[in-house]
Amino acid sequence: MIVGLGNPGREYAKTPHNVGFMVAEALAERWGLGRWKERFRGRIAEGRVGGGSPGIVPAGTAHPRVAVLCPQTYMNDAGRSVGPARGAFKLPLERVLVVHDEIDLPFGELRTRIGGGLAGHNGLKSLKRELGGGEFTRVRVGVGRPDSTDPEIVAAYVLGRFRETDAQVTELVARACGEVERIMLGEGSG
Repeated sequence: MIVGLGNPGREYAKTPHNVGFMVAEALAERWGLGRWKERFRGRIAEGRVGGGSPGIVPAGTAHPRVAVLCPQTYMNDAGRSVGPARGAFKLPLERVLVVHDEIDLPFGELRTRIGGGLAGHNGLKSLKRELGGGEFTRVRVGVGRPDSTDPEIVAAYVLGRFRETDAQVTELVARACGEVERIMLGEGSG
């Protein structure tokens, strides 16, 4: 299960805090998963990776089954969506991959890890609490940080529009999609 973290609503749509949603939506489209459904207090698309899209899955390789989930609970309560979805699919924790914004990485940098510190990220705290542990895979998408540690300035930064161009944001989302695919297809991180 791929989980993109973000906040519901148009006002948050193209903000750094919603880069997880942007990646999840791009993956569902790229893989041809079809229509989103409202389930588990979120939007979910299900199907097979690359179902019908040549070149995504290497020839002779099985197309893994996947669910892509965008919780609609607001990020701070994302676990209330992800926990029930994981339970319904009977997935072990290591089969959950979360894509989220990371202000402690410069814009454009990607890092993958299993578990680790939560760095004050309330969405990740909610997931850890509701999933019973933090040993899920995370694709951390660098969105940079403002020149301040003031919580109000940081919140305005991640909930405001990207400072980068649309082309730069599109390229970042495409690279994050590639990272998720590498992990899913067992090729490690790149």
